[in-house]
Amino acid sequence: MSIQERMQSPTPPFFAKLRNWGLILVAVSGAIVTTPVELPPLLVKIAGYMAVAGAVASAVSQAVTPKDETV
Repeated sequence: MSIQERMQSPTPPFFAKLRNWGLILVAVSGAIVTTPVELPPLLVKIAGYMAVAGAVASAVSQAVTPKDETV
């Protein structure tokens, strides 16, 4: 299975929810990092880590296929 086929195949329900939560993490961290108010450096650093974790969780979750479609 090619990467393109894998990304376009249906995603199992658990991983679809995980992908959505990852996207939410990216959105929240983006809002924190780009806020016009000066925030404590620790909060901005944590938001950066949240963005990375959310992006990775979303990408990996999108690539998962149901067990019967692998081969």
